[in-house]
Amino acid sequence: MFQKILIANRGEIALRVLRACKELGIQTVVVHSTADADAMHVRLADESVCIGPPPSRDSYLNIHQIVAACEITGADAVHPGYGFLSENAKFADILAAHNITFIGPSGDHIRIMGDKIEAKRTAKRLGIPVVPGSDGAVTEEKEAKRIAAEIGYPVIIKASAGGGGRGMKVARSEVDLEVALQTARSEAGAAFGDDAVYIEKYLQKPRHIEVQVFGDGAGHGVHFGERDCSLQRRHQKVWEEAPSPALNAEERAYIGGVCARAIADLGYSGAGTIEFLYENGEFYFIEMNTRLQVEHPVTEAITGIDLVHEQIRVASGAGLSVRQEDIRFLGHAIECRINAEDPRTFTPSPGTITHFHTPGGLGIRVDSGVYSGYKIPPYYDSLIGKLIVHGRNRVECMMRLRRALDEFVVDGIKTTLPLFRDLVGNADIANGDYDIHWLEKYLAKED
Repeated sequence: MFQKILIANRGEIALRVLRACKELGIQTVVVHSTADADAMHVRLADESVCIGPPPSRDSYLNIHQIVAACEITGADAVHPGYGFLSENAKFADILAAHNITFIGPSGDHIRIMGDKIEAKRTAKRLGIPVVPGSDGAVTEEKEAKRIAAEIGYPVIIKASAGGGGRGMKVARSEVDLEVALQTARSEAGAAFGDDAVYIEKYLQKPRHIEVQVFGDGAGHGVHFGERDCSLQRRHQKVWEEAPSPALNAEERAYIGGVCARAIADLGYSGAGTIEFLYENGEFYFIEMNTRLQVEHPVTEAITGIDLVHEQIRVASGAGLSVRQEDIRFLGHAIECRINAEDPRTFTPSPGTITHFHTPGGLGIRVDSGVYSGYKIPPYYDSLIGKLIVHGRNRVECMMRLRRALDEFVVDGIKTTLPLFRDLVGNADIANGDYDIHWLEKYLAKED
């Protein structure tokens, strides 16, 4: 097992990893920008190193400073959390060159899955169902029209190196296609420095289903069930739950088994999430995230397994602690992402939290690194906490969530708590009857 882990992140995920390390008896080092000097994870870590000014490029994305912090403190491993450098293959390679363990997959696997076109090819080779579309990047308008005609309109054009909805355009007819192709390329080039795009069939009312997987790097893989992440705004997840209200036991076992076998065949090491669009009983691969997900606590709630412990264990060479037959799914869990944003316009709302009170009771978990008097800096993601609720079934979980939201108090800034109080009382949400377009349509009607 590792002696000392450096946590290369901030906020709630840095605190989440720190807690796991303490439970395992591992010393912790955190890095931080000058803006995060008073952050909770900095206060609780065994050691902390300031690595630069507030802008991420000068601190949390500064690979040389982070490696230097490892060498200064004697850290023998790095946990990247999510975001920042968590899916940076170069970072993983550099750590390996310095004999420091990256708690995550190999740089090669990060590269494969970070390229959307190569990821789709790999998924298809591993037996994972994929969305009909182009086999690779589309460079000519004539070729784009041919592919779109073959798979049928509407189609969606996506950036090969993309994410978060950037470089993504829908074309509902041949007339739309030319403009959509040019716009997607332009956005992709500006956002990612790579204007390669590909085409897929655009599904009308799909759900977003993702499967949590783990591999030991030695040909063994397991899945920890699925999560439903269909409530989204601008392709950003807002509410996640496990298991999905849309799947039956047969579908759940099928897609979990497909993903576990694929991870084993790939020789993958660590945590990953294979994401799908699901419509009319069919699954269509969209991407794989080679890291821990923001929404991992709902999986922990229904399995009782600490996924960060598992990450550390696998990275240390100890292998997986469970076999597939050991994993049981109990009850239902929902996570609400609490952001420092206006609940209607979603405009960021940095500032000082004057009062912070979290709910409690059976089945309630709050992952947050903020506190009363904490000043939220304007430089980073607006996520300030996650409310995770677990019940014996979905009905109990929803009732418990309603109560927990009523108890949650954050004063001094605007947050998305009012939005969740509205959603938990909505009939469609109560019935689990929603898709990836539902939330934006709901917000448009509210306006």
